[in-house]
Amino acid sequence: MATRSPWPRPLSLPCCCLLLLALGGPGFFQSHAVEVDVKDLSNNTCIYAKWMMSFLIKYETNNSEYKNATLNPSTNVTHDGSTCGNNTHAPLLAIQFGAGHSWSINFTKTNETYQGNIISFTYNTSDAVFKDAKTKGPITIVVKDTMPPVQLNTVYKCHHLDSIEVANVSLFFWDVILQAFVNGTVSKNDSTCEADKSTVAPTTVANLTTAPITTASSPLPTTTSKPVEKPLIGNYSLKDGDKICLLATMGLQLNVSQEKPVLININPKTTNVTGSCGNTSATLRLNDSNRRLIDFTFAVKNTSANTQRFYLKEVNITLISSINGSEPLNAGNNNLSIWDTFLGSSYMCQKEQTVLVTEDLQVHTFDLRIQPFKVQNNKYSKAEDCSPDVDNFIVPITVGAALGGLVAVVLMAYFVSHKKHRNAGYQQFKDGKCGGEGERNCVLLHLNSFVKFLENYI
Repeated sequence: MATRSPWPRPLSLPCCCLLLLALGGPGFFQSHAVEVDVKDLSNNTCIYAKWMMSFLIKYETNNSEYKNATLNPSTNVTHDGSTCGNNTHAPLLAIQFGAGHSWSINFTKTNETYQGNIISFTYNTSDAVFKDAKTKGPITIVVKDTMPPVQLNTVYKCHHLDSIEVANVSLFFWDVILQAFVNGTVSKNDSTCEADKSTVAPTTVANLTTAPITTASSPLPTTTSKPVEKPLIGNYSLKDGDKICLLATMGLQLNVSQEKPVLININPKTTNVTGSCGNTSATLRLNDSNRRLIDFTFAVKNTSANTQRFYLKEVNITLISSINGSEPLNAGNNNLSIWDTFLGSSYMCQKEQTVLVTEDLQVHTFDLRIQPFKVQNNKYSKAEDCSPDVDNFIVPITVGAALGGLVAVVLMAYFVSHKKHRNAGYQQFKDGKCGGEGERNCVLLHLNSFVKFLENYI
């Protein structure tokens, strides 16, 4: 992508930066606001920024599984490398935080506008948050900034959450206040991002699947007595090269109980699909409007020497927009063992299922079909239905009832066929013809007769 032309005149002085970092207040993923005031040698501001940000990173473990790690700037933020720029170097805003993590953005301008250009983010998988990471050490990603051009001498403001996804990293920014190429004093004029100008918001949870995307300043949906509609069924897939390596079909509904119970339908029409495929682990990530992230992680297990099965091992959910005024939510369950079927087959369940993530967060699935491994010819393999699994308890009841009925029929047949012998047996007992022990011998005689009857008819 072409780089915008540099500014027409050089800044008066190379800079020696003085930065103010203000960190405080709870927020997204318990992140902190970062406030940076970059000054030149004359103590004049050249870059001013205050914003919230967080990073969600998917990494591979030594067991070839994938996990999520969240990074947030904390109280140990530094600012080495920030610069006002000069004839040969663009202005750069850079921060460092945590155990070897850093983030930076440089700026370009024309005669009338300025904008962010290149974002660089380095994360260190030797940090303890990357538990059992397969690769240790710093990893750097570089991506083009999505910030629109802003008029010079104007402050850019955007409360709306924005995200950038590259490789296995999601970068989130919100509550942004920024001015680059400041002429000594931060401007009193501001430019509001288009997302913040939206005032349309859904009024019921049931409309979340069709209503326009809300902004952080818009009224949030609230629960009503109106029943929540069944979610739309989405068809999702991942490709490895030109071949599909993962297939998924399902309707998804989130059940959140932070302050008040809320049901949120995931809209497949506004959902972006990413993830990864592997021989023993695969991940499907669904991103609904940059507000709801759902990760499904599947694994392969050996049940015998020649038999392998796959199953859903982990679900991670990130709710970026707050629910009923509560803080954003990030939760997961990595100890699942459901949707289990033979490797090379697909798993299907048309009825509603519930996946427990936490006590306050569940996922409801509808018309589910999934195949995360060994997809052939870009289509599903033969499906194993969940219905037999659920209805297994009916089998012993049915067999027991059948056996009970058979025994009843046999008993009835026996007593009917031997009715005429009963009087004779009683008479034998009365006449003392059952032997010396009388009653006991007569009972044994009839039991022996009944056993012979069973042998003949069963």
